[in-house]
Amino acid sequence: MKSEFSLAFNQICAEYSLPREVVLDAVRAALVTAYRRDWKVGATQNVTADISLETGLARIFLEKAAVEEVEDPITQIAMKEARHINPSAALDDLLMVDVTPRDFGRIAAQTAKQVITQRLREAERESQYNRFSRQENEIIIGTIQSVSPHGVTLHLDRTEEAHMPRREQIPGERYMLHQKIRVYVLEVKRSSRGPEIVVSRSHPLMLRRLLELEVPEIRAGQVEINAVAREAGMRAKVAVSTRQAGLDPVGACVGMRGIRIQTISNELHDERIDVIEWNKDPKIYIANALSMNQVLSVVLDENNPGGRTASVVVLDDQLSLAIGRSGQNARLAAKLTGWRVDIQGATEAALWALEQVNNTPELLDVLKTNASLVPRLASIMRTHESDHYPYTDEERRILKSTVEAVREAIITRRDAERPATRQARARRTAQEKADAERREAQQAARARVPGAAFDQPLATLNLSDKVHSHLASSGLGSVGDVMERMALGDEALLMIEGVGVKALREIKDAMEASGLQFVEPAVEAAVPAEVETVVAAEPVSAPEETVEVASVVSPEVEVPVVEVVAEPEMVEVPVALEAEAEVVEETPVDTVTQTEDLAVETLGEVAEVFAEVFEDEEFLDEDDDDGRKDKRKKKKGRAMVFDDKTGETFVVRKRRRHKDLWADFDEEF
Repeated sequence: MKSEFSLAFNQICAEYSLPREVVLDAVRAALVTAYRRDWKVGATQNVTADISLETGLARIFLEKAAVEEVEDPITQIAMKEARHINPSAALDDLLMVDVTPRDFGRIAAQTAKQVITQRLREAERESQYNRFSRQENEIIIGTIQSVSPHGVTLHLDRTEEAHMPRREQIPGERYMLHQKIRVYVLEVKRSSRGPEIVVSRSHPLMLRRLLELEVPEIRAGQVEINAVAREAGMRAKVAVSTRQAGLDPVGACVGMRGIRIQTISNELHDERIDVIEWNKDPKIYIANALSMNQVLSVVLDENNPGGRTASVVVLDDQLSLAIGRSGQNARLAAKLTGWRVDIQGATEAALWALEQVNNTPELLDVLKTNASLVPRLASIMRTHESDHYPYTDEERRILKSTVEAVREAIITRRDAERPATRQARARRTAQEKADAERREAQQAARARVPGAAFDQPLATLNLSDKVHSHLASSGLGSVGDVMERMALGDEALLMIEGVGVKALREIKDAMEASGLQFVEPAVEAAVPAEVETVVAAEPVSAPEETVEVASVVSPEVEVPVVEVVAEPEMVEVPVALEAEAEVVEETPVDTVTQTEDLAVETLGEVAEVFAEVFEDEEFLDEDDDDGRKDKRKKKKGRAMVFDDKTGETFVVRKRRRHKDLWADFDEEF
């Protein structure tokens, strides 16, 4: 027969819904706390309590050390008494000694009552939190306990309560006291007064959980819910798909004669629920999400500045249904699919397409084969302008094809003109150019390395172990690899991890000691060019190996043309003459003498020659054959100069404000 203590203990466990071990630990902790408080035991000394569930007898054990002579009875015990407790006890052993007072049961009951109650409350709160945290995002049943403007309080179990704020209620739904309703556990939070449970009836996931409870195919995994969009109390859309061939996911959710979906709708205050079939093709998915009998066109715009946009065209008589009351249908379709939905009627979309083509004729080039449909669409719209009869199937096809082609053409043009696209293209071009230059530099550097160097291992350089390991870890396995890096410059070696100035110096010294030399590329000998004296009146095309640099002169002044030896390439040097010039017939000239007098090898010498020709800033008046002075306007001196680095030809003007008229010219080169 069970004792009174055992019955009371079991009653506490059942009342608080706590495990026996949790309650027993709370009672033991309360007994220890009562003993420490009444008998002034230090917090550092080990004290344990034991209680018998059958008899309810409580015992206290205190840890003591076994010694020969007891100096402190609270912390020490004599060896003789220790042997009675444990026959194998040795000196300085720690023993748990029974120190239960005679009247400890009565005193402990009075002292530990509050401690036991507090521990039980804490254990109950923790148990409640753990239980409801596991039920988070699930549906539970609660009884309405109170209704206020701020929310509804529901009674769940024994003492648990849940709060449903006003924002989580279904608009227009009325709640009555003691009414049992289903709610969705939205959040469970800890607090000093126990767990705070926030529930909802307007959350979209509540509709998902109700479908899982009502539709067996969803619980079995044959039908999957892909997305849910909901405006509580008004309308909701659910996208479902099937994993089993031959199973209709929409029919499974709706049920025979709509019994399943009607049950859920009644639970949610007669909320209208549209179940649609999910599709991996966004165009089909968006068309299904609108819950329309027919959608003429869907064009997707991924890079729209306002977000991902789907432009939808429907028949004119179905435009209001597609948009819905206050735009509700289009809004729910956008939430369900994740696309911004722009809906137009067929007539509006056709007129818009024709307007775009009229305003931007360049679109006809982009439309290509569909460009021929534009006149036909214009004819159809003129016909329907007076007679508002429904579009035929052929007219719908033309309208659909033309509108889609115009939208896609506009999107293509806009994407091509986007700054990000141009920047990406410029970055890609620059990267390709840099890669090509780097490859050319590597090839040129490799050509300077003798082939025998690649056959010699890296160890032949006799480098220090540290430098050798850094080079080997970078993939340099031979002397030729090191020489190839050296040919690229010191920076190529300094970029190797662990290689600094000292290591670079060591590598260079080792290379000098190895005796290997770089192979210099062959230098082509300059081809001597003939010197010609020409004053041209038309743009002159330079021969293969010479570039003529001429100055603008008056017909009375003969100025020799100076030739600059250049690379063998065709270069045309246009010469603008302000007056008609005469072509002087070519006269044979001694090549050696001419070269000594006029030939120059640098552009600096070209400048000196022109400085001699244009010694004065202006041309002086000269007497003509009749003895009269030429009254022509004074002209400033000019010179045509060819830059062999850039391949450009430009005019150099003398300036009055400089003392050295050709100083700027010399600085350029």
